Amino acid sequence: MYAIVEIAGHQFKIEKDQKVFVNRLSTEEGKTVEFDNVLLIGDGDAITVGAPAIDGALVGAKVLRHLKGDKVIVFKKKRRKGYRVKNGHRQALSEIVIESIASSGAKKKAAPAKAKAAPAKKAAAPKKEEAKKAAPVKAAAPKKAAAPKKAAKADDLKKIEGIGPKIASTLNEAGINTFADLAKTDASKIAEIIADVRGNHVTDTWPAQSQMAADGKWDELKKWQDELDGGKPA
Repeated sequence: MYAIVEIAGHQFKIEKDQKVFVNRLSTEEGKTVEFDNVLLIGDGDAITVGAPAIDGALVGAKVLRHLKGDKVIVFKKKRRKGYRVKNGHRQALSEIVIESIASSGAKKKAAPAKAKAAPAKKAAAPKKEEAKKAAPVKAAAPKKAAAPKKAAKADDLKKIEGIGPKIASTLNEAGINTFADLAKTDASKIAEIIADVRGNHVTDTWPAQSQMAADGKWDELKKWQDELDGGKPA
């Protein structure tokens, strides 16, 4: 039996007892982990295809160790600019071993039950005698509704070194629309938000760049960005 399963944003064809290197998982070494986004299962001539995932299918694995991959050299050059930058990168990986492949039996996460609203009690009708004695009360004039506050104008986050259109739209979807919002966000939190965006993104300097942009220090920011490469020092 084999299966095609999505693990940490990548698809793998796996079999039982197979060792696989995947992007770094948050699970500790020696602990078990389950993946329910199974796209296809093959058992002999029988093949089950999901739409997109197979309902009830589950792949169980054990995390053997966390490690770093082989170094990859990235060389950048700009013609007639005298610009040459050489960087190395080692991808954070986890080695796992496939322990089980189940085509059914996975428990679905129960949706939180909605609390039933208590039925409102009907107000008792006033007695006729009390209604006659009660003096008529003038209705208070309705208060003018407060004018809705204007939403803060979104900034062009692509002015930050290392941020492209895809990352900018991903940050906007997460509620980060201005330089001030980005300056208040921790670099590690930004990395989690853009984890699904393809590429190697270094977010360490983005909050500091955003703070300078929010303060209007464009000359200082431009001078610093000339020394950066993709958001990190060249």
